[in-house]
Amino acid sequence: MPLGVTRATLRSMTHIPPPAEELRLLDAELWRLDARRAQLLARRAWLVASLQPVRPVPPPPPAAPGPEASAPRVQNVLLLLGGVLLTIAAIAFTLVSWGQLGIAGRALVLGTVTLAVLAAPVALLRRGLRSTAESVAGLGLALTVLDAYALHEAVLTGTDGTGYAAVAAAVLAALWAAYGRGLGALRLPSPAGLVAAQLPLVLWSVAQGADPYGVATALLVTAGLDAVVAFGVTAGAVRVTVTAGAYGLGGWGVLTAGRLSWTATGPGAAARAAALLTFAAVIALVAAARLAEPAVATGTAVAGGLLLVAAGGGPLRVFLSAGWAVPAHLALGVALLTAVRADRLPEPVRQGLLRASAAVQALALLWSVPLVVVTLLGPLGWALRPWSGELSGARAAVTVHTPWPPCTGQALLVLSAVAGVLAVSDLRHDTWRPRARTGALLLAWAACLALPAVLDVPYPAALSVVAAVTVAAAFRPTPWLALATSLHLAFLSLATQPATLTVLSALTLLCATASRWPRLTPVAATAALGYATALACATGAAADWPPSHTALLLLCVPVIAAVSAARLGASPAALPVEAAGAAAATLALGLAVTDPPMLATVLAACGAIAAATAARPERRRAGHAAAVLFLLATWVRLAAWEITTPEAYTLPVAVPALLVGAWRRHRDPLTGSWTAYGAGLATALLPSLAAAWSDPEWTRPLLLGAAALLVTLLGARHRLRAPLVLGGSVLVLDALHELAPYLVQVADALPRWVPPALAGVLLLAVGATYERRIRDVRHVREVLERMN
Repeated sequence: MPLGVTRATLRSMTHIPPPAEELRLLDAELWRLDARRAQLLARRAWLVASLQPVRPVPPPPPAAPGPEASAPRVQNVLLLLGGVLLTIAAIAFTLVSWGQLGIAGRALVLGTVTLAVLAAPVALLRRGLRSTAESVAGLGLALTVLDAYALHEAVLTGTDGTGYAAVAAAVLAALWAAYGRGLGALRLPSPAGLVAAQLPLVLWSVAQGADPYGVATALLVTAGLDAVVAFGVTAGAVRVTVTAGAYGLGGWGVLTAGRLSWTATGPGAAARAAALLTFAAVIALVAAARLAEPAVATGTAVAGGLLLVAAGGGPLRVFLSAGWAVPAHLALGVALLTAVRADRLPEPVRQGLLRASAAVQALALLWSVPLVVVTLLGPLGWALRPWSGELSGARAAVTVHTPWPPCTGQALLVLSAVAGVLAVSDLRHDTWRPRARTGALLLAWAACLALPAVLDVPYPAALSVVAAVTVAAAFRPTPWLALATSLHLAFLSLATQPATLTVLSALTLLCATASRWPRLTPVAATAALGYATALACATGAAADWPPSHTALLLLCVPVIAAVSAARLGASPAALPVEAAGAAAATLALGLAVTDPPMLATVLAACGAIAAATAARPERRRAGHAAAVLFLLATWVRLAAWEITTPEAYTLPVAVPALLVGAWRRHRDPLTGSWTAYGAGLATALLPSLAAAWSDPEWTRPLLLGAAALLVTLLGARHRLRAPLVLGGSVLVLDALHELAPYLVQVADALPRWVPPALAGVLLLAVGATYERRIRDVRHVREVLERMN
């Protein structure tokens, strides 16, 4: 063979690439080796580093503790403590050492010390020591108080202490204010002077023996002056001081005036208290008009409006009886709304007066709550004692278990007045306008329902009024309000039998008529069925029927419900209508439960209604309920016939279940035999097997064994697991039951050694053919698994 041919042949056999391709492959392989080597070296370096012992790093030295207080704070504390100590020393000197000096010495010491202390802040301010100057000035102000006290104790001992305190407070207020104005850089003297200015008028009124009206006047005048000063200054400390004085003394004066107005027994006293409350209201409203913060201004205006109402209501309460005091205050509260419409008032003031009026109306409505509660909830008591009333009027119809509240006429007037105000109110906010209309409607509704009881009209007239309200609400966009009124009317009619039958008939007809409007159908149709249910029960009770006979009449309601739901179709009203029908059917079952034959009839009728409902495509599941009801009807009928044979109860269930299972396998051949026939066969065989084990006769075991054999053969013929297992198991257990006496006899006849010997032989036989038995068991299991 030539050499060239041999090389070509070898190249083709070993697949050697061309030189250029082979060089590229070698370079790529070398690059991969280098990358892998670098990766292994990095891993080695990490392992070496991790195996070396870790030396603990010494913690850093603790930082030097810093100062816990700033220098200005330390300075202020020291100055405050120094001033306090000097003040204490001055007080001790005045109280203890004062008597050891003569008049000249006393004057010299006090004057020299006070002037020196008051003059010291001038020099301190020139040196820039403002905080020290504040402390020394505070000491000087305290010394002036001690000077005033010393002057009274040494020179003016015969003067009245309270009057002298009033004059001293006024003088000190003026001196401190002038001192603060002279030293404008100090912040303490001016607020201190304003604090002293709060006392002169109040102390002077007490010194002059003024009555509570005079003291309240002094308090309110001082609060008014504080308000004037508050709007005339801009300094923070001064403004805060006079604002606190205005609110504090003003609140004290208002409480005093309010107590005087509440306890006033004559026109003069009531007028004086009203003047005080009016003065306080003017101060509050003027302040609200000038306040810059809207929230604070509105709150102050609310207080002013309430004070105006209290001022006007005090004198009226003297002339009016107790029941008319609330309507009088309500009228004044409504009158505040005229000021709300005045465009000249600032918006916060208008909002405050509006809220004050709303608060007065809310309090008046709260006073009227007992009337509304008794009117609406009182008739519920007739549910416990229906048809037991001999009524003389509407008031007796609503006071079954509750007393009649006082001042009901005035409470009705309050309800009507507030409803009218809400109805005609011109609210500019789009959110509150519909709420006001709804509130007016609810209050008018409550007033209409309470009117017959307040007037104590005859009972039929009261029913007529409530019925008219029900009709009016039913054809307005308030279906729930109409429902509530109809419930009130229904409970109100329970007092007498004729009223109950008449009202329930009218309500059923009214709700059925209203259900024709689509927007009312869900509520009206359900209510119609509910009232029809009540009418059926009332009719049976009026006719002295047994409850079981009333149940038959009651079945008309679920029939009507089923027909109505079928007509409604996919409407949202269909479900509540069906729920009402189901509730009526449940009530019928409860009425018939004491009469088994009638209960069976009612169950069958309910099953027929459910079956008719199941004819609708969207209510197919009702067929299950129908089957259960028919089964229960059958069982109840059998129990009524005193039949104790279990097959009479099980076969009516088993046969339909087996037929349904056969139908399911016919439609879906993949349906398992346990799913199709398991329940039916278990229901048919197992109760009979339990009965056969306790049956001394031979008929039931024989028939059960024949049925089990037939089921087993059918299971083997069609290779179905459920019939084969259930039928075979029942057949074996039935046979064992029948052979049990004979087996017992045989066991008694055998010697004692025979059972152990037989057991040993059996174990040897099983052990000898163990492997084959396992194979046979597996084969049987595979056959059973393939049967389905």
